[in-house]
Parts: sequence; C-alpha cells; structure tokens
Amino acid sequence: MKSEAQFKSDKLAVLIDADNATASIIEALLKEVAKYGTAHVKRVYGDWTSTHLNSWKDKLNKFAIQPIQQFSYTSGKNSTDSALIIDAMDLLYTNNFNGFCIVSSDSDFTRLACRIRESGLIVYGFGEKKTPEPFQKACDKFTYTENIEETEERELVEAAKGKKETQSNKPKSSAELKANLKLVKLVKNAYDAIAEEDEWVTLGELGGQINKLSSSFDSRSYGYKKLGELIKAIDIFEIKITPHENNPAAKVLYIKLKN
Repeated sequence: MKSEAQFKSDKLAVLIDADNATASIIEALLKEVAKYGTAHVKRVYGDWTSTHLNSWKDKLNKFAIQPIQQFSYTSGKNSTDSALIIDAMDLLYTNNFNGFCIVSSDSDFTRLACRIRESGLIVYGFGEKKTPEPFQKACDKFTYTENIEETEERELVEAAKGKKETQSNKPKSSAELKANLKLVKLVKNAYDAIAEEDEWVTLGELGGQINKLSSSFDSRSYGYKKLGELIKAIDIFEIKITPHENNPAAKVLYIKLKN
C-alpha cells in the first residue's frame, strides 16, 4: 500500500468537462487534487465560442489551465466528451502519469475510467451528487463537488469571527449517524473485512477499505472534515491513540468494534 508521501508525489492529469462542471469550484477542486499528487497536466474541454463558458475564461490563466477547443458540429452530440476521451488515452500511452482526475457529472466517462484502471493507474472522479452511479463506481475515489464547496465555505466561516455555522455544513449528531443504517453497515463491513476477531485496526486501514467498498464515501457528506472525527461521532468503536513507532511526535488512531 502506498504511503501518504507517495500519493502526494504522484503525477496526475486533470481533465475537466466544462459542459458538466462549474468554474466557481476550480480553486477548491485543485486544492483537493493536491491531496493526491501534483497536477502535471490541467486541461478543460468545451466550445469556447459559446457564451455559456464565459465564467471559465478568467480562471484559465489564473490557474494555468489549458483550454481545449471542441466545436459542437452536430446538435445532440457531445463532441467535448470525445475530445477528452481521446486526449486521456493519448496521455495514458505516454506512461508519464500515476493517475487521472476526471471532472464531470456525466456517465459517458464510465468506460474511460475503467480502461485507465485496467492499466493500473488510479482514477479520481469529481462531480455533483447527481452523477450517475456507474461513473462513480468506475473510479477508485469519487468526490462530490458539493462537499468541496461546503468545506471551502466552512473554512471561510471559521475564519470569520462571529458568523454562525450554516445548516448545510453542520455535523450530524451521533444519534443521526447511528440511525443511518447504510452508513453503519458500510463502516462495519469495512471493519469486518480487515479485522480478525476482536482485533484493533488503524484508522488508515479502515479508511482504505471503506473506499474499496464505496468509492464515493466522504466524511464531509456527514459534516465531518476528517474520517477520525466521523468515526468518533458514530460511537460504535472503541478508540485508542498511540505514538507512531517511527515518529513519536505523530499519533496513530486504532479502533475496535464495541461488543
């Protein structure tokens, strides 16, 4: 399994479908991408002669994103998708990348994500919650752009004294989390898959297994910035924190399902 440092050094290609992504999210999106590696390629696809992409234009230079022009030759046909897919395959064959970030809420990229993963590379998907499930599941990790926006909003709220937390980003209570049977089942299934009977496992191991079971899982969907905060709030695990064996200044969180 890769270490966090290895993930952050990964070379990534970020390919954005401008027809199915909003320009307002780009700064927060690139911050999210930086958690997984370095964006060596940043391209956004669309018909730039169209006025509906005007909101993107001031973002291109600011964030060094290369616009790829694709005319809509035929009504009803999405030539932008085809251009993005062709470029992705060209970049894949260079063998210069460790992973791809596909930014779209369109299911047309499902097969592309599967093909990239078949080559042993990681696929990070980003899209709205309305994104069809096949594309979400085709990615190693799928992040809802609404969660990225709410995280950005929460950080601004925390930085501004005297402002109250909005209802949309308020953390769900322990009772609400326990009542979410889908969430509880997911977390328990992940624990059971990696733990022997009555065994302590690390939070990192649990998080890795959760993402294998549900590529779109994100603790921010429940109002918690970190997985550890969410696990503590669910309150179905015993928790202990110990110094890291190689770095006493760092802490390792262990969990065990309560009897």
